[in-house]
Amino acid sequence: MPGHYTKEELNQLDKDTLIMLLLSFQDQLQQMNETLNRLTEQIAAASQYRFGRRSEKLNDVDGQLTIFDLLNEAEYTVQEATDLQEPDADEVVAAYRRKKSKGKRETDLKGLPVETIEHSIPDEKLHEIFGEKWKVLPDEVYRRLAYEPAKYIVHEHHVKVYAGTDNQTIVKADRPEDLLRNSIVTPSLEAGIMNAKYVNAIPLYRQEQELKRNGINISRQVMANWTIQCADRYLAVMYDWLHSKIYSYHVLQADETPVIVTKDGRHAGAKSYMWVYRTGKMYQDRPIILYEYQKERKADHPREFLKAFQGVVVTDGYEVYHKLARERQDLKIAGCWSHARRRFSEAVKAAGPEAGKRTVAYLALQRIAEIYSVDNRLADLSPEERLKKRQTLVRPLVEDYFAWLEELNPRIPARTKTGNGFAYCLKQKPYLMYFLEDGEVPIDNNAAEQVIRPFCVGKKNWLMIDTIAGAKSSAIIYSIAETAKANHLNPFRYFELLLTQIPRHMEDTDRKFLEQLEPWSPDLPEECRKQLE
Repeated sequence: MPGHYTKEELNQLDKDTLIMLLLSFQDQLQQMNETLNRLTEQIAAASQYRFGRRSEKLNDVDGQLTIFDLLNEAEYTVQEATDLQEPDADEVVAAYRRKKSKGKRETDLKGLPVETIEHSIPDEKLHEIFGEKWKVLPDEVYRRLAYEPAKYIVHEHHVKVYAGTDNQTIVKADRPEDLLRNSIVTPSLEAGIMNAKYVNAIPLYRQEQELKRNGINISRQVMANWTIQCADRYLAVMYDWLHSKIYSYHVLQADETPVIVTKDGRHAGAKSYMWVYRTGKMYQDRPIILYEYQKERKADHPREFLKAFQGVVVTDGYEVYHKLARERQDLKIAGCWSHARRRFSEAVKAAGPEAGKRTVAYLALQRIAEIYSVDNRLADLSPEERLKKRQTLVRPLVEDYFAWLEELNPRIPARTKTGNGFAYCLKQKPYLMYFLEDGEVPIDNNAAEQVIRPFCVGKKNWLMIDTIAGAKSSAIIYSIAETAKANHLNPFRYFELLLTQIPRHMEDTDRKFLEQLEPWSPDLPEECRKQLE
């Protein structure tokens, strides 16, 4: 590092020394500029993460409002639409008056119980209006949807007892299998608790409060105990069944997210992980989604879970999967283009709406967007046809993209988000290109991220899990709930069905009865298929 020189000292230096000093100062200035740019980018990225919109789509970088912004619609309007003119009344009314969809209300209310409420005019009043000559025309009919708070019913079972009059024999009528012996819980009650927490993200303490408001005194501790036992005893049976079924698919997708379990034998705040595995996005029929709790993020966990699986796993680039692929010839790993895009999106957003469009990161986003655009047009093709089209239409775009990266990479500062994006893509190149070799492999891992999102939303409400038993039961219940939703089932009704039927077969050595309870089984009751949108 050159020091501070006076004018007289510089005049005394020879030409070679001066050149050396100039080059040194030049390098130092370049380093300072890179550091300044990096710090500026980090500050902008942090601000974007805290206050900005999260979408990574190219049109969102251009400043367009998306569906995700609707949650912050008021803030968006104030901050970015300062020149907006208020419409007049005629414009508002004209915009609101849209054609009503024929029969939509009837469709929305289909299947609900109907209570007929008649409105009539007394005969005396009719005589005053018409005299003796009047008749009844067809009713004017309109509908309104009413709401009643949850109803709680005590089922009091009376088991008949019989005794012989000439001997000591006593016989009791058959008693239905209890969900939990000597417990007041029923399949419908426990299904409601599970649905509230694991589908609607309502923690147990809030359920406890709502029960009390309805005159029911059930503590969150009791509900937690019911839930853990029911998951471990009954729902685990279906979980294991689905786990064995998932191995028959050619493509799986995997992801993981941290969670805190307070009583797992480690120091406070130690991270555990909830892993998720799902059947490939391309498989629209019979999707399976399975969660698994583990204390650590080691390769041993996916190694054990996937030990009987042969095929392709789509991941976000986590090295443990690459390690497994190196260990096994029958396991292939495909990368995620959404993760490749993410780093460039962050760089563009950090630069700002206008300056961002003049960056190398923006050019990278444009190239990736073109790859997505072409591949998305192949979604409705068969795997065989999709593979052919990918080879002719998508592969040239991908190869050109990586050639562009390799050409520019030496000139991109490494310690920036753009440099990080370049490094990620080049390192993940063989995995990012794998989708070109298999028509059943999706271009990204978004489907896995989407099914792990309900867990992430839930943990924001309940923050942590108390015990390992609770974490494992949560994995089982989330698996059943998300698989039910993916198969267009009503999760509450499906929970209720499983908690009713599985206890009746606990002594069975043959699990074939589960075929009739699979989420895609044609034997499921119709009420299970009434999905809540």
